[in-house]
Amino acid sequence: MRFILILLLLVSFNVNAQCKEYITGVNGDKLNCVDMNNKKQGRWVIKVDNLRGERGYEEEGVYKNNLKEGDWRRYSLQGDLIAYESYRWGNKDGKNVYYDHMGNLVREESWRAVNPDNPYDTVNVYDPNDPTMIIGKQVIKLEGFSLKHGTWKFYDSFSGNLEETQKWFLDKPANEAGNAAASDEELMPIDPLRNISDTSRKNALAKPQAILDYEKKNSGKKKIKVRDGRTGN
Repeated sequence: MRFILILLLLVSFNVNAQCKEYITGVNGDKLNCVDMNNKKQGRWVIKVDNLRGERGYEEEGVYKNNLKEGDWRRYSLQGDLIAYESYRWGNKDGKNVYYDHMGNLVREESWRAVNPDNPYDTVNVYDPNDPTMIIGKQVIKLEGFSLKHGTWKFYDSFSGNLEETQKWFLDKPANEAGNAAASDEELMPIDPLRNISDTSRKNALAKPQAILDYEKKNSGKKKIKVRDGRTGN
């Protein structure tokens, strides 16, 4: 039993030692971890205050080796959802959805992130006379970090009507140089709640507990006390 207790204490110490700096949520969650190499890791909650006429916001998501990874949510300082963003290798990837501060849909974007370690991809080559017919494959080098890829939609925030649709293929307008538009099926939607009721949607889009805990613990504080994971002075 004594050996097991010592082992558990060592495991706990090693987990905490992975973070040089972090903050702790109300429920004991470790947030905003900075590792020994000064890289952001794990779940982060970030608050940006109003500045020079620009509205502030809060966002939460995951960092992997100092790069945003996976789904991120952004909220106004009043608590309203204003953006879904999806990241890979620190770059936008997949469907990204944006709302105004009244909760009205403004636009939907589609991106493809470029792997900085392997910036090459194989794409279909289409018959210029028949855009539905694939006549070959081509290996190309992707330039940039995130490329417009798929369908972009722009909405009138007051009426909700679709005003403009754009089709993109690896940062070029669709059908340019024989490129067909990227299929929407290639990009997983990050808003799976679009077809449920307004009440269920509102409940599902409530702020994650990490943000609520973060705000509760730090409400009224001008500065956030950062907890140091080191054991020495």
